[in-house]
Amino acid sequence: MNKKVVPAAMAGIALAALTVTPATAAATPVIEIRPGHSATVQESDHEFPCPKNEVLIGREHVGDENADTTYWCGRIYIDNEQVTTLRLSFLGNTEPENESFFVTQAHQALTGRSHDGDENGYTSYYTGALFWQGKVVKLVDRHWVTYPHESNHSTKAAALEVMTGRWHSGDENGPTGYEYATVTFSG
Repeated sequence: MNKKVVPAAMAGIALAALTVTPATAAATPVIEIRPGHSATVQESDHEFPCPKNEVLIGREHVGDENADTTYWCGRIYIDNEQVTTLRLSFLGNTEPENESFFVTQAHQALTGRSHDGDENGYTSYYTGALFWQGKVVKLVDRHWVTYPHESNHSTKAAALEVMTGRWHSGDENGPTGYEYATVTFSG
């Protein structure tokens, strides 16, 4: 009788050892955008690039082309490790400010802007591709925020967003808009 009990008990232990537990799903990465460099420059003649591995998250302008423009940059972190921004030079057209429209390519953020002169002067943009641990960081859910006057506005990205585009029409009394996108990473 003991002979049957021992093998049955061992079979139960062996079966328990073979039980496969499902693999735990990979943890969702924690994404944060921390404040970075900011600067105020004269609108009519400036070149503003965010520092290395930073992207634009906001802009403010009050007045005409002789007044100040403020830029805010941000640093993107995933699981407390900073995202790398591969800077690309000017992409897109350099065009007159009074009829400018620019958006980055897929999964690229704005990393700076330059402008010469008044509303008839030229505006250009810097862009950057985003990488974390050698993989592309994606920018999704692009959307526009518009302001009725360039001469009196301030804009900042919402949580987990970066700037991906801008348009402007007319002089300092004309409307201005910004495109923002949400930072995501799926591995």
